[in-house]
Amino acid sequence: MQQAPRKSMDSSYAGTKAKPKDEPQLRDLFSFHAGGRTFAVFAEEVEGTADSKYVAPLPHAPAAVLGVLCVRGRMLTTLDPVALLTGKRLIWPSTLPCVVALRGDEQLALAAESFGNTITVSDSDIEIRADSSRRDAVAGISRHGGEEIRILSVPDLFFAAFQRQERRRRRF
Repeated sequence: MQQAPRKSMDSSYAGTKAKPKDEPQLRDLFSFHAGGRTFAVFAEEVEGTADSKYVAPLPHAPAAVLGVLCVRGRMLTTLDPVALLTGKRLIWPSTLPCVVALRGDEQLALAAESFGNTITVSDSDIEIRADSSRRDAVAGISRHGGEEIRILSVPDLFFAAFQRQERRRRRF
């Protein structure tokens, strides 16, 4: 399954037909909670969800990588959304309460304490990060129902999870 490169928060990213500029572009967000924060990903990037999944830890993995788990026959690398932002991992049980499986070649999943709702927002309600040239886990921020929702950039999650990891090579 090939994922198209991310261009912007416009309708071309969602794979829908372009609407005239004066009409609002509506996006569905799938929200979830972790570490007292609310996160979301675009609903079209969610493959599925699962409850109570055992995660096998990976030795020497970066803080954002919890380990691997199986969802619907697929082995997925599971990421801690809080560690993607702060660099510090939450203390998770070996059986994660909730998992959001994502679409894409990277075969990623996000750990969650609970699932939220699928909400619809306008593109104009999403505050795009100031430095869009930097690859970051957060694509933007939206406010809904008095909550600040951090929208994660699925195409950039793998890079964000491993960017802090310094790999040492053996020299012969």
